[in-house]
Amino acid sequence: MTEANPTIAVLIPCHDEEAAIGKVIDDFRAQLPEASLVVFDNNSTDRTAEIAAARGVRVYREPRQGKGFVVEAMFDKVQADLYVMVDGDDTYPAECVHELLDPVRNGSADMAVGARRAEGSQQAFRAMHVAGNSLVRRLINMIFHSKFTDILSGYRAFNRRFACTVPVVSAGFEIETELTVQALYHRLMVVEVPVPYRARPEGGRSKLRTFRDGARVLWKIFSLFRALKPLTFFGGIALVLLAAGILAGLPPIVDYFREPQHYVRHVPLAILATGLVLLSASFAFLGLTLHAINWRFKELHSVLSRGKS
Repeated sequence: MTEANPTIAVLIPCHDEEAAIGKVIDDFRAQLPEASLVVFDNNSTDRTAEIAAARGVRVYREPRQGKGFVVEAMFDKVQADLYVMVDGDDTYPAECVHELLDPVRNGSADMAVGARRAEGSQQAFRAMHVAGNSLVRRLINMIFHSKFTDILSGYRAFNRRFACTVPVVSAGFEIETELTVQALYHRLMVVEVPVPYRARPEGGRSKLRTFRDGARVLWKIFSLFRALKPLTFFGGIALVLLAAGILAGLPPIVDYFREPQHYVRHVPLAILATGLVLLSASFAFLGLTLHAINWRFKELHSVLSRGKS
């Protein structure tokens, strides 16, 4: 950042967090007295919005249910030089916000992700959540050639360039996955900062549904892989089909050269092999076409977003 005194906004998405929101606001206000704190209430049925408003912070209501919609509203309604996004459940320590902001503030990163480490006991992490996070991390690291240790952290700091560059189309908890993958696709600088992760305070409850939201995250990875790396996705399918076509075509080819009259006994396999090879060529052409279209859109996006950050 080149600004001597950059403006900072702390964005706090909430859904039924009355047990923790007051402490989260107080903690971050103490750490960043110069920052604007903004609570985004996502259809809470308790006193979350009331408690936040009583502490003098801005409160926006997002009627569309889902954290992805909340993040979209954040990017649309709040303008700042630096942003901190943190869940309103008091699982992330405010004391670490300076370590999270430092690489973004000094220009060495566009986004810093708070890589979670269990504080004290392991009660903060559920076994299925740990397994799911590990699976998501491995898939993204393999597909996008990255080395992240925590993809699903809700504690992040980023700059205006990131907010103006990264599109948000997810609806639910898969938003963290989208933010990370889109940052990689747009070649933004992302670093991880280890932060403690603690259990929710008494009275708080997780809104994450392990299997439903886990399936949505995996589908999001599949969708982003298909959309952002079409040459790899469809090219991989083309190679598999080509290999299958060659295997299916071997018996008819052997028939052709062995028979004096070049009689082919394995006619069904010959038809199957021809179809598989043609299908392989179609997928390869589709991958090349979508890759070219993606590249042109990427160029256009780069030009349109220039100067906004």
